[in-house]
Amino acid sequence: MRALILLTLAHLALGEEAPGSKSSSIPSSAGKPGYKMPEEKSDTAEEKAAAALDNALFARYILSTLAAVVFCLAVYRVVIQSIRYIRTLTCLNNDTQRYFKMPNLAFGAIKQHLLYAPLLRRRHNREVQFAWFHFGYIPTRFQSIFLAAIIGMNVTLSVWGIQWNGTRAAALNHLRNRTGTLSVVNLIPLAILAGRNNPLISILNISYDNFNLIHRWFGRIVVLQALAHTLAEIIKIVDRGGWRTLNVAFQNSQMLLTGLVATIAVVAITLQSCAAIRHAFYETFLHLHIILVIVTLGFLWKHLENTYPQKYLLAMILFWAFERFTRLVFLVYRNVGRGGTKAELELLPGDACRVTLKVARPWTFQPGQYAFITVPSVGLWTSHPFSIAWSHNVNETMQQDSEKGYKVSAEDILANTTDQTNMSLIIRRRAGFTDKLFEKAERSPSGITTITAYVEGPYGGHAVLHSYGTVMIFAGGVGITHQVSYVRDLVAGYASGTVAARKVILIWVVQSPEHLEWIRPWMTTILAMDKRRDILRIQLFVTQPRSTKEIHSPSATVQMFPGKPNVDTLIEIESENQIGAMGVSVCGTGGLSDDVRAAVRKRQGVRNIDFLEQGFTW
Repeated sequence: MRALILLTLAHLALGEEAPGSKSSSIPSSAGKPGYKMPEEKSDTAEEKAAAALDNALFARYILSTLAAVVFCLAVYRVVIQSIRYIRTLTCLNNDTQRYFKMPNLAFGAIKQHLLYAPLLRRRHNREVQFAWFHFGYIPTRFQSIFLAAIIGMNVTLSVWGIQWNGTRAAALNHLRNRTGTLSVVNLIPLAILAGRNNPLISILNISYDNFNLIHRWFGRIVVLQALAHTLAEIIKIVDRGGWRTLNVAFQNSQMLLTGLVATIAVVAITLQSCAAIRHAFYETFLHLHIILVIVTLGFLWKHLENTYPQKYLLAMILFWAFERFTRLVFLVYRNVGRGGTKAELELLPGDACRVTLKVARPWTFQPGQYAFITVPSVGLWTSHPFSIAWSHNVNETMQQDSEKGYKVSAEDILANTTDQTNMSLIIRRRAGFTDKLFEKAERSPSGITTITAYVEGPYGGHAVLHSYGTVMIFAGGVGITHQVSYVRDLVAGYASGTVAARKVILIWVVQSPEHLEWIRPWMTTILAMDKRRDILRIQLFVTQPRSTKEIHSPSATVQMFPGKPNVDTLIEIESENQIGAMGVSVCGTGGLSDDVRAAVRKRQGVRNIDFLEQGFTW
């Protein structure tokens, strides 16, 4: 009776056929007269049932462990957000904020040696590169520990409980079933982490960039488990009848053939996803990646037909399809109707162009948000992420112009009877999509042209700087597009008394003074804001000035310097005189980000300083 119960559970767990039904095993030697496959000693019914239960149980271990990690991170996020909210309320009418200036020594040590620490010494966001080969980014210490734990868990569960001292065939059977089941289970977090609409981004306040790193490592785990699954079956077949039976086995078993194709497809995905190919041929990589994923899922579905792991694959496919469908719905909602979405391209000095988006159905913009832009006339099937630097309501701008005495025609007023919010961003000319976009603007005699575009978003915008009494904002080059919206938000919040900020320092590193033209109209607006002089100081560093005459400081609060900034010295000066907690944000080159990270880590335990990094490293 016990054997019958275990056997029944095994059928439910692995989808094996009941005794007496049509077998899915490999034909011994169909089409090979005179050859007989050697007999193999099979596992007992109890052994098969126990192995099946282990596979199902370990699959649940993985999902339960990941769910527990998400829960712990969510609790951590709630605690941190609550502390920051209370700090904001406490400091609204407190200009000294002495209590929040001093650090928590234990948490400071955790930030210094774990959360903010690179894996080794200093390098994290500066990409490892040799000639034109890109090898990706080195994870932080916390990321490395987390990834090592995930890898270790999967390795342990892949081999745990297998009777390695038993028969070779039985061990191979168990290894094949175990690694195959876990490989399919890991497709679920793989799909969730890949989505732009990943719900964990907003729940945990973790960037898509970080989730994409974990996504790539889950992909490698899936591939290794799929290879172990396939090789275990191949070795078992060869052990039974030699290499000449291998071809016969794949020809006569749909399950084996579809599984082999799925394995080849996932290996191909891994090879074409390496950093060197991804960076050199991003658009080709993206399209081929999606095609190979669809091929993998199709053959894997057939491979798992009527088996227990198929339900995990179904869950993965449903989430992947729902995420894609959601993106399509929002893409249509944002851009279809009301004349569609238009993009005005304006050439700027320094191989850049300003893109002003007139979205059919805009959203309420939050600092730090970004969107994916598609321009059909440049690339119909390509979308690229760009930080939104600025947004303004057309009617409010016209009203302000009228109040200042500027001429506003009746036609303009009548043409804007409904609210129209424009969003602007800066695109630096690189290879591929940005180069084609720049060329399109170049072909216009006036340097300004309007084209049809599609905007997918918004994404991001979860980092809030309202609770910091002192805010240092570092930007490198076009990274200013991410940071300028925070400057505007903090200055406006200070004037209205809704933020804790009392000192905001913007440090922008550019190659040439002509790059300052990129955000001149927006910076002019910020400099004219109420109480700006009481809170904002701007330091501009020009690394490649043509002459010293180009370096001049307009005022005491807007200063210009030649060369690169000494990040450590700048942070040291501000930390000695900081008000309340200090937030240090950076968006720029990998070298700048790593320098800021090192300077912030150095002062943990001395001052209450948080580090916030924004990067697009996918």
